Amino acid sequence: MSRFSEEDQERIRSGLVEEGRELFARFGFERTRISDVTDAVGIGTSTFYQFFDSKETLYVAVLRVERDRLEALIDDAVAEADTPEDEVRALLRTLFREVRASPLISRLIVEGELRELEDRLSDAERESIANERPESELTHASRWVQVDGFRFDDPELVRSMFRSLVFVTRSRDSMIGATDLIAYEEVEEQLIETIVDGLFSDGGS
Repeated sequence: MSRFSEEDQERIRSGLVEEGRELFARFGFERTRISDVTDAVGIGTSTFYQFFDSKETLYVAVLRVERDRLEALIDDAVAEADTPEDEVRALLRTLFREVRASPLISRLIVEGELRELEDRLSDAERESIANERPESELTHASRWVQVDGFRFDDPELVRSMFRSLVFVTRSRDSMIGATDLIAYEEVEEQLIETIVDGLFSDGGS
């Protein structure tokens, strides 16, 4: 990449990730071609390989950006909560909302595409994105299991429970009409309250 300045390198790489995000969200991984991404960015296909070793490594980069964005939203929501119970409510509301809004978040959490893709990468491809930080989704569970009154002591179990709840959000897409939508909103809110009640004993904060 000697012919590109550092500024150009950052601009092109960011453009590939952003355009890849849009195309992967609309068409999915299999139907998105490298040429679709490079055409959107305005570079040649050969230039793509100066930044990413494969379509898989670009997709991993895109999913990691989406994961980081989701975690930032969750962190902000949790930071405004007053109690651990309110923190769980804030996390679940944010998680449900973002899964509905972003196909990539849905694939990231529900279908586990990031882990699956990372397992498929070659050693060289892993090394090419080694500067990216490892996955740390839903990290608040590690803190909650230390709270008095929290019923579980395994944070991975809690994270798995939260991930499984995301499947519920998909039922919203099959509902038609405002009345059904209002009913769904109430169902989702009651589900959150049921989960919170189940996670904390009466001795919680």
